[in-house]
Amino acid sequence: MRILFAGTPPFAAAALDALADAGHDIVLVLTQPDRPAGRGMKLTPSAVKQAALARGLPVSQPPSLKSPEAQDELRAADADVMVVAAYGLILPQVVLDLPRFGCLNIHASLLPRWRGAAPIQRAILAGDAETGITIMQMDAGLDTGAMLSKTVLSIRDSDTAASLHDALAAAGASAIVAALANYSTLVPVAQDEAQATYAAKLSKDEAQLDWSQPAEALARAVRAYNPVPGAWTLLDGAPLKIWAAQPVPGLGIPGEVLRAEADQLVVACGSGALALQEIQPAGSKRMGAGAFLTGRQLPPGTRLGH
Repeated sequence: MRILFAGTPPFAAAALDALADAGHDIVLVLTQPDRPAGRGMKLTPSAVKQAALARGLPVSQPPSLKSPEAQDELRAADADVMVVAAYGLILPQVVLDLPRFGCLNIHASLLPRWRGAAPIQRAILAGDAETGITIMQMDAGLDTGAMLSKTVLSIRDSDTAASLHDALAAAGASAIVAALANYSTLVPVAQDEAQATYAAKLSKDEAQLDWSQPAEALARAVRAYNPVPGAWTLLDGAPLKIWAAQPVPGLGIPGEVLRAEADQLVVACGSGALALQEIQPAGSKRMGAGAFLTGRQLPPGTRLGH
């Protein structure tokens, strides 16, 4: 097929590579404009742009798809289908109507659950047992189109947003190749609006741990916010990021250090306790709790969150 591809992060780059490897004709790749990144804030191309250029594919980076110029460029591509994966720009109806077979979206959830910007993290936060990939025929709504296929993945107790992202990226790449290979046999299934949930964009503020919550919920938060924005708390008024933690038995005032052991710092929660295993003090690197405790004493009764 002649494919117009639109995507930006590594999740989308995996699908672009898979489609190219499957022999499809990628007539144009759309991705967001280069953004400042790193300590030097140097303009950096997206993962999709880097993947496209490595294959010699044509790349376009319009700031919007609402302009006549951008739409003319897409029209000239004369694509059979447009594949969209975490692109980050709204597709106007005129763009949705351009390809012969419309626009297909690779969405990282089992729709209609977790429509929106952060489906991977929201699934972990909610304690979902499974997630997956939905290939969807796009319409003008937010992830509301008819579903063409689903791939189910289990969420392991050890999964972070990073590990689950990588598993879903691989699943999404395989799913879109399979969907295009079998497109004529796929039956669109309307989403059940009554089952829809919304995966709101993440914020740094929400990643601050609320020690009044149960330990199991806080452990999920640590995994869901890894790597971005990173779960955190306050220690003596300074931020302390938490990268790995496990719920353990314990009883005390929420946020109170119950014990400091060789490899973990145990903190009381609303119910149970959280054993902090990997942390990052402000202005320092990530380290095991044991290394942190070597340089700083935290006697029982010390309060986090203040």
